[in-house]
Amino acid sequence: MKFLKALIITVFTLALSAQAADISGKWTAEFETQIGVQKYTYVFKVDAGKLTGTATGPQGTAEVQEGKVSGEAVTFVEMISYQGQSIRIEYKGTLAGDEIKFNRQVGEFATEELLAKRAK
Repeated sequence: MKFLKALIITVFTLALSAQAADISGKWTAEFETQIGVQKYTYVFKVDAGKLTGTATGPQGTAEVQEGKVSGEAVTFVEMISYQGQSIRIEYKGTLAGDEIKFNRQVGEFATEELLAKRAK
């Protein structure tokens, strides 16, 4: 009986940890890049692990594409236009409380780290 109870608790705990974290809402970040300090505002919405929303930075506002949230992992793509070129920015992050630590790959040009914080 104890084994069954322990098994049920373990399965329940694993199921909860695999669910998408709720990062819905407004997040802000300020970080250094090759072209200077960038200030961003992200507005996220999560529905069944699918991440949608917007990323607003110096180049304007872009729709979040290919967004996913699985447990504490957050990934999405931002497409921007810079000097007449379309640039794909891929984000991979980890949620920790009210912060998401992101690595972002800016086309083939640069890799950057940033810390997004939940707006209060």
